Amino acid sequence: MDKFTYPTGVENHGGTLRIWFSYNGKRVRENLGVPDTAKNRKIAGELRTSVCFAIRTGTFDYAVRFPDSPNLKTFGVGKKEITVKELEEKWLDLKKMEICSNALNRYESVVRNVVPRIGGDRLVTSVNKEELLYIRKDLLTGHQTRLKMKSPAKGRSVVTVNYYMATIAGMFQFAADHGYLEANPFNGIKPLKKARVEPDPLTRDEFIRLIDACRHQQTKNLWSLAVYTGIRHGELVSLAWEDIDLKAGTITIRRNYTKLGELTLPKTEASTNRVVHLIQPALSILKNQAEMTRLGNQHQIDVQLREYGRTERHDCTFVFNPQFVRRCKQVGFIYKVDSVGDSWDAALKRAGIRHRKAYQSRHTYACWSLSAGANPSFIANQMGHASAQMVFNVYGAWMADSSTEQIAMLNQKLADFAPLMPHSPHNNIRALLKSVS
Repeated sequence: MDKFTYPTGVENHGGTLRIWFSYNGKRVRENLGVPDTAKNRKIAGELRTSVCFAIRTGTFDYAVRFPDSPNLKTFGVGKKEITVKELEEKWLDLKKMEICSNALNRYESVVRNVVPRIGGDRLVTSVNKEELLYIRKDLLTGHQTRLKMKSPAKGRSVVTVNYYMATIAGMFQFAADHGYLEANPFNGIKPLKKARVEPDPLTRDEFIRLIDACRHQQTKNLWSLAVYTGIRHGELVSLAWEDIDLKAGTITIRRNYTKLGELTLPKTEASTNRVVHLIQPALSILKNQAEMTRLGNQHQIDVQLREYGRTERHDCTFVFNPQFVRRCKQVGFIYKVDSVGDSWDAALKRAGIRHRKAYQSRHTYACWSLSAGANPSFIANQMGHASAQMVFNVYGAWMADSSTEQIAMLNQKLADFAPLMPHSPHNNIRALLKSVS
């Protein structure tokens, strides 16, 4: 074969060889980067023949055969090499537009704990399911079988480990969806089974002792309102008098204060702008609190919306103002969520009550209300759940067995609607015989 003869599909390009072939209905060219010699032309022809055969038989993998080809982007095929650390940065950067800053902070915490265990410098294509299972084991037990740490870490709860794994699985699914992986290595890894954690509400006696142990009236009012309404603590500390209608007996939940010190919309869509109906003790608490803070300073607050980069301005005269308890330049005009939890812990300790997390104030409201026979759907709306299903799942044991009361109510409400039923034939015959005799 002389230097002017080329096999089919092989051509000279600037002194080097390239091949052309049809792929997905388009004619494409791939530079081989080798000198144009008789030997190389023969090898290029054989390569081109094997490529065409693989395309015809459906076994052609463009990315494997030509991993550096610019045509990969054109056809949107193949794996693009990326390290775990690069994937983390890309994923988090794009997540910023989808989630609130509080959620982003949680995601960043997860990757800080998990990515070093996987290995940030590794290619994502090298991560396999077996080692992910070992990482899950390490997170659960606290042992560092695959990662040398300066000091052993404490084992995490099943709930936390499942959350970590689900979050990182989402990151690797992003890699699979965008061509960095053929398949997500997390596929088939099921969540660890966890024991159901029952609510641990305060008893009536414990609640009274807790309130008595609070050293300031505003603190007493805060925890009383928390128990009487069941609202989340971020919603509680960001509550403003502009949200309250004492005459109608309602609170409208418009915002939430996060642990990052940001005012956002409430946690879920079902929570936003929900109307909480107040029972009489809650109204009394607010009337007492109004004497302390109702005429306080009004602040213009920017509340982050769910749409990326957008905010909304709220005029807020906050119901619970920490400056009223402690007049100090370092104290702001709104309670931090952590500091509220600290006041709960301190009051429990002073009252000699078994320790519970502050979130039990919300469970206490739900359990007390359901024990009193309240409708689960009503409780779900009050607490900001999307449906009553969660109420049934979490608080089923506290639902009162009110069969007698329900029957009495139905008898009262439906008696006038019941159709008149004819007497039986035997009763009619007896009545006729009695009239004849």
